[in-house]
Amino acid sequence: MATCPICGKRKAERFCPAKGEKICAQCCGTEREVRIDCPADCQYLLAAHRYEEEHRRPIPADTPFLEENLPRDLLHTHQRLLAAIAFTIAKFCVAQPSAADPDVLAALRAAAETYRTLISGIFYEKPPDIPVQRELYAAVSGFLNELKQKASEAGSGGLKNSEIFDVIVFLFRMGLLRANGRPRSRQFIEFLRAQFPQAEELKREESRIIVP
Repeated sequence: MATCPICGKRKAERFCPAKGEKICAQCCGTEREVRIDCPADCQYLLAAHRYEEEHRRPIPADTPFLEENLPRDLLHTHQRLLAAIAFTIAKFCVAQPSAADPDVLAALRAAAETYRTLISGIFYEKPPDIPVQRELYAAVSGFLNELKQKASEAGSGGLKNSEIFDVIVFLFRMGLLRANGRPRSRQFIEFLRAQFPQAEELKREESRIIVP
């Protein structure tokens, strides 16, 4: 039996669609979404995600924005805004396949920091340094600015900066709960994409899995 091409030690028994060859089960477990860019429909990845959903990681006590008390009726009162931002993120990530959950979290954190300053009447922003994170931050910020501009032109009260801040923080927390912490994980991105099953812009590409 062939040796695993990753560790060069153990037997290669598990077909890896990302590598296009068999690898050992241990490397599949340790390198999945770390060094291996796993396709979303890999059976081993899906099984791992099911396990992770049943055993959620606790959010660290020093996580940003945990001190914020979000309105209990946020989902009801701002459902459309929440869905619109989620769709903007999912659409960006479909167009930018390199984007992973840590990139989404970084962009949301930066957006939340920006709106926290706007609430105080001061505009200060610090976009992420990593290009894909900065581009996603710009996409979300651009969408929100356009939304506020349209509301202003229509003469309506529009959304308050505090309300937008609450929605962004809610999405950030949701991402923390959905993501598994692996650098190439797209578990949260896939969750967002799945909320819009009819959207043509978010249709998944044809399966990359070819079983030998």
